[in-house]
Amino acid sequence: MNGAQALIRTLVDAGVDTCFMNPGTSEMHFVAALDDVPEMHSVLALFEGVATGAADGYARMAGSPAASLLHLGPGLGNGLANLHNARRGRVPLVNIVGDHATYHAQYDAPLQSDISAIASSLEGWVHSCTDPDAVARDAAAAVAAAQGPPGQVATLILPADVCWLDSSGPATPIAPATAPEASENAIAEAAAALSGQGAAALMVGGAACMQDAVELAGAVCANSGANLLAETFPARLQRGAGRVEPQRLGRRSGSVGILGHYLVGKGDARLTQHGLGRSLAQRPRGQVHAGHRGRARNRPVKGPPEPDQRAQRAGQGRAILEHQKTVGLVAAQHPDHPGQLGRVEGQVGIGVEHQIGIGLGEA
Repeated sequence: MNGAQALIRTLVDAGVDTCFMNPGTSEMHFVAALDDVPEMHSVLALFEGVATGAADGYARMAGSPAASLLHLGPGLGNGLANLHNARRGRVPLVNIVGDHATYHAQYDAPLQSDISAIASSLEGWVHSCTDPDAVARDAAAAVAAAQGPPGQVATLILPADVCWLDSSGPATPIAPATAPEASENAIAEAAAALSGQGAAALMVGGAACMQDAVELAGAVCANSGANLLAETFPARLQRGAGRVEPQRLGRRSGSVGILGHYLVGKGDARLTQHGLGRSLAQRPRGQVHAGHRGRARNRPVKGPPEPDQRAQRAGQGRAILEHQKTVGLVAAQHPDHPGQLGRVEGQVGIGVEHQIGIGLGEA
């Protein structure tokens, strides 16, 4: 069994059974190995951007990682735009990029480039394999890294000789990490903020935009009087007649906390223990203010926008979660400025009297 066969078998065993590709000569051993692993479904694209866009969309809808296969650095560059979209949506995607044989790199061929540098712009997992006996282990690690949570683009760079040389066989899949749960104290503080005096806002994103979670968030808002907000570009947002529809922010930022993975698990009942109930009634109408470049725009849920006004200063209760990739819950309230959002010092903040951030950590 050569490295390419071990790689594909490991991907299938780890749950990655669909690969969108635009291969070149460096990836021919991967293509040939597809005949030996019929469980892998391959989809040929005539342009790298189509391959990466299809992989992004497939992973969003399937809820599990997809794979893309690209040719060298220029092929990766051609597919970068949709890989960027996958990064923004925290989509699990295993991105395999072929490279020249390890001994050929010294000749600086016309398509030779620094693939790692290009892939690092995606701010995900990047690894270059140089040992055919390690290719299967590296593939298993790439799948686990792509799954997160949160999901990300995991780029595995494979020189041609690593694929055609004999390997030690497939590797055992690596179990993905699990998202930590919010503490009971954090849940109690959020519930107190949501049910307190003044306007409040609850923001959802990621897995919390799926049906069960967003309905629970809608129930919390219906019983607390809070506004329900969603990140601007979630990976998926289930909508339709009779479903809860969050108000989207005008500009997405990872700096604002998101009601994330724990809401779908044990956390789904804990806010109800604080009197916030499960009624699926629609949330009350309210004001949502989307900030942009240091100014805040008053945007009612219905009706035209009002004139611009300056964002609330930091002294009026601005609080920013500690890290851009933190996933958590924000409950915000301010007696005079309902749900006001402002962009201050390059970050997205909420002008509030009391703000709670429940961080779920960085995967």
